[in-house]
Amino acid sequence: MSDETPKLHIDSDWKAEAQAEKERLAAEADQKTAEGGAPAPGELPPADFKSLMGLLASQAIMGLGAYTDPQSGGVVVDLPGAKFAIDLLGVLEEKTKGNLSEEEAGEIAKVVTELRSRFVQVAQLVAQQGQTAGDAPMDPGAASPTPDLRIEEP
Repeated sequence: MSDETPKLHIDSDWKAEAQAEKERLAAEADQKTAEGGAPAPGELPPADFKSLMGLLASQAIMGLGAYTDPQSGGVVVDLPGAKFAIDLLGVLEEKTKGNLSEEEAGEIAKVVTELRSRFVQVAQLVAQQGQTAGDAPMDPGAASPTPDLRIEEP
């Protein structure tokens, strides 16, 4: 086995873009909470379409590198998990077509499109990193290829 481990480089533009998206989603959630009244401390938000969509989108974003491993402090990329969450959102979009308000339909279409685009970006980075490493196999649960990243595979 080679001593060289694959390295995944996530440039600062992608990180800034992900942070801006996170802040935008938080601002939208704050605005919607203010419009509908904030839940009391300890209460869960309403169980509605937007909450379900937000939950699945959050899972996808976490799988695309927004999650930091508490033990190592490195970023965790779980492409299969992210793909599954994005595919579930696509199913939700398809199965609810015609039953959503115009705002909800536009929102889910936008979220699915953005997540698919981000998935392709991250998958390409992972693939490029794998090519750079040559034919060295990666252990699915292994430590991060770089000190800051761990890639999870099924």
